[in-house]
Parts: sequence; structure tokens; C-alpha cells
Amino acid sequence: MFQTLFSDEAARRRHRNAPFADERARYLQHCADQGATRATLRVKSTELLWLAEHLDPRVSQGIELEELQEIARKRVSICKGASTARRLIDIARPWLRYMGWWCVPATRLQFQDQFDRYVTWMRDERGFSPLTVERWQAHVRMFLQWCERTDRQLCTLQPSDVDHYFVSEGAGRWSRISVSHIASALRVFLRYAATHRACDPRLAEAIRGPRVYEQESLPYAPGWSDVRRMLADTATCDPRNVRDHAILMLLAIYGLRRGEVASLRLDQIDWADVSYGYFV
Repeated sequence: MFQTLFSDEAARRRHRNAPFADERARYLQHCADQGATRATLRVKSTELLWLAEHLDPRVSQGIELEELQEIARKRVSICKGASTARRLIDIARPWLRYMGWWCVPATRLQFQDQFDRYVTWMRDERGFSPLTVERWQAHVRMFLQWCERTDRQLCTLQPSDVDHYFVSEGAGRWSRISVSHIASALRVFLRYAATHRACDPRLAEAIRGPRVYEQESLPYAPGWSDVRRMLADTATCDPRNVRDHAILMLLAIYGLRRGEVASLRLDQIDWADVSYGYFV
């Protein structure tokens, strides 16, 4: 699995040589079979690598939330990421459950009956993929736990309550894409709850997630290390590479646009200010 996800041999070796390599690879293959993208699998693999390097070798006997949170705090102290701890926990728990190593807290939701029926409906009636059921189940459980903590009832829930949930729980923690996914999960749940008269039927349609643009997660531009590598690849005496090298430098260093470079002519260049060796 690591051979497929990583092109760099050093990265592959690090993932293969870390603890629980077989268990991690098996879970990643399971996620791939359920439709996870390569980008998602790489994120999961990176988080699970960190986790595996900090797990107790006896983890197969069971691990509780407090132990996982302690590992997540260590990651935050090193990586300094606002959402690093939450991301690690969200990725680690499904893997630990998949392996049978997760100690499920013996807590029961106030809305447990509605929640159990909703999960069954997603899985058996709608036929959602196991990955979708798992993800939406986690989002809805988190929302219902918040309702309990704040003493809110589904039958009296208002759009302002849902807004308050996103503001109080997501500020500084959830990205725009995460907010969009959570909003979608809650809309489906509240529509289902409304069909059973558990909440206002207008509530689901009042939830508006942020607009997510196609391919917005792609980088805005190549990293400088990538630019330097392209320049190094074209730094030869081949006539085509001489031309490409000059074009790349005009784009990367001088900030010319594509059309400006395409329309450039020799008589437009003040050769007194240009070092020939600089371009080749």
C-alpha cells in the first residue's frame, strides 16, 4: 500500500519500518476499497505513522480516549497546528476500531434511540458506503453530545441553535471544507428526524454550509523547491532547454504572465541590462 501512496523511497521505507506497518497498510487498503481518494489516504497514512511511533506496544489490549488525547497533545506541542490534535484523533479512532483495539466509553446519549435508528437507516435503507456511515455517524454523535451538554432538545431546536453550534465548536478548529461536510451530515440527519416528528421539518433547510469551489484544495502555485527543480532540469546547453529555462525564469522571478512571455520579442529586450549567463 505504501508503495502506491508514496513516490519517494525514503518515505516508503519510513512507513514500512515503523511499528504496526501491516496493520496500518491493511486499514489503508480497506479505506481505498471503500472509495477513499489517494490524497485522503496519504493524510491518513501520515497521521497513523505518528500514532504508531508513539503507541504502547501492548495497544492490542485496548486503548482509551485519554491515552489517545495525550498522544495528540504531544503532536500539537511539536507541530503547533490548531487542528492537529483533532485530526489525529479523528483518523486514529476508526483505525483502532477497525483493529478491535478501541475501548468504547460506556456512555449512552440522551437521544440514543433516534441515533441508533438513524445509523441503521443510513446503512440498511439508504445503502451508504461504510466510510460515509462512519463519518456522518461521528458528525451527528458530536452534535447530539453538544445538544446534551447545552441542554437543548431536538423537538425545540431552532436554526440559531445550529448556528451557535458551528460558532462555538468549530471556531479555530474546522476548516471550510470540514464545516461543509458537517453541515451536509446534519442536514441529512435533521431531515430524517423530521420525518419521525422529532424536530421542526424546516430546520434542515435552514442549514447553509460554506461554498466549496472545485479544486480549491490544489496549491495556488508550485512551491519554490519545485520551481528550483524545474530550473535545474532545464539548465543545459540544449537549445530547447535554453529557451524553456529563460521562460521559466521570466515567469518565476520577474512575474511575467503567460501572454506577456508569449508576445515577447528580441527587440523589446534591453540587452545592456541582461546577463547572458544569468539566463542559461
